[in-house]
This record gives sequence, C-alpha cells and structure tokens, in this order.
Amino acid sequence: MSSQPEVFLNGEFLPLAEAKISVLDRGFLFADGVYEVIPAYAGKLFRLQQHLERLNNSLAAIRMPPVMNEQQWTEVLNRLLQTHSQSDQSVYIQVSRGAANTRDHQLPSEYQPTIFAMCQSIANDNLAHIAKGVHAITLDDIRWDWCHIKSVALLGNILLKQQAADQQCGEAILLRDGYANEGSASNLFIVKNKQLITPPKSHNLLPGITRDLVLELASADGVDCIEAEISEQQLGTADEIWLTSSTKEIMPVIKLNRQIVGNGQPGELWQRMAKRYSEFKTDLRKQAHV
Repeated sequence: MSSQPEVFLNGEFLPLAEAKISVLDRGFLFADGVYEVIPAYAGKLFRLQQHLERLNNSLAAIRMPPVMNEQQWTEVLNRLLQTHSQSDQSVYIQVSRGAANTRDHQLPSEYQPTIFAMCQSIANDNLAHIAKGVHAITLDDIRWDWCHIKSVALLGNILLKQQAADQQCGEAILLRDGYANEGSASNLFIVKNKQLITPPKSHNLLPGITRDLVLELASADGVDCIEAEISEQQLGTADEIWLTSSTKEIMPVIKLNRQIVGNGQPGELWQRMAKRYSEFKTDLRKQAHV
C-alpha cells in the first residue's frame, strides 16, 4: 500500500503521486477555475455549508454550475479526513473547466470539469505563531476587479505577498482609490476607540467565511461592530489591525509600514476575540467526538 497521501481527482481516490491532469486543462492554461480552503478541526469540517456556498457562487460567476451537491462533497472530504481525525487539517478544493481539444480563449460549449481535493496538516503551534503578530505593509492593489471570486488566478496576490516578504513582512494590505480592502491573502479588520470595523462585502474583496465568524463572535460578545470602508488614514491611525483567514484565523498586525500599531503588542480586543475563537474551535472538536 502506498504511503503517499490520498487525494480525490475526478471521482477517484488515489495517491498524490498518481494524480495527473491534461496539459490542456483550462485551469493550467488559463487559470480558468476556482478553489476553496476549509479548515477541519479533529476531523470536523469548519462551516462546510458556507464554504460550499461560496464555491458555488464562484463557479456561477465564471459561468459554471455546481459540480457536486453538499452530500457528495461531505462524503468526499470526510473520506480524505478519515486518517487525520486526531489532527487539524486544511482541506483544499479546486475546480477547473477541464481539458479541451485545443487552446482557445473562448469558453467551450461542452466540457468535463476537473475536480480535485486534498488535505494537509495545520501546524500544532499555529496559535502560538498567531499570538506573536506580524508586520505588514500597504501596497496598491494591482489585481483584477472581481476579487469576490475565489479564482485560481492568484499571480497578482502572489507578487504582492512577495513584495511584503521582501521587506520581512507577513502580509500586504491592499489599497484601492485611497481605501484598504483586504490583504493579499486575508480579510481586514481595524479597531478604533473600541469599535471593530471591517470593509463591507463588494467586488473589491473576498467574502471571507472566517471574517463572517469573527463578526458573529464579536457581536455575540457585545463588541461594537460595523461594516464600513477603511481609508488609508484610518488604517494608519488604528488602535489595532487584524487579518483573518482560514489559516491565519485572527492575526494581529503589530507593525504597519515599519510603524508600531497601538503599543506594538496584540491588542486588548484581539486578546478577547482570540479567546472566543479558540473556544469556538474547542466546541467544534467536541462535536467531532460526539
């Protein structure tokens, strides 16, 4: 039996080394596809329904229908997680428009989608890493206008992320027309005068599942929350800055453009919400063993 991790590809479960696609796959040639990343804590998928809804919204935006229903996805992903029930995993899904006979920009009238899924471990020290906070810089948003689609066309994000890495920063916060919308791989929150602010959903940012959960947890905990545009000036004078994503969870920014944010340590409201998020994950793990 192969020691290679098992993946799902077009209806089959097989070792990663045996998973192959055509060089004419439109995902490979044109980045004609979408993806999702879903955390799983002790084998329990995090907000699967919301992730699949976003996957289907992204598919619809690129003129593709859903490729599987929720029950089918649940069966596939739970099988991938079977051997990882004691650890936290990040589940990756990618759907492309599949392979055509020729390379042609026009969408094919008939196609067979390529459906791929795999999982990989989330580091056990993730929380300790998050609690240290990161440095970030602001950069002009060079990406396309449909950032609400979770497209596999991530070259713009990659180049922006690398610019941040070149300056020993963990993330780039992206500016468009004088407003900060999100990071290169994260959603954005700021705290000002004990009020939690995040940009409203629009085509300028990805509608984050973790973002929505943070708003829910904060509201339930009595935090004053609003969805409003964040100007570059507001960002620069924020008491706290957070970045959220499936893997970052709630990541505090302790320096922005080499300037200390707040007192240079994860803020008071971050401490409170990180505790609530941790409790949420603990409850999810308990559900996995019921």
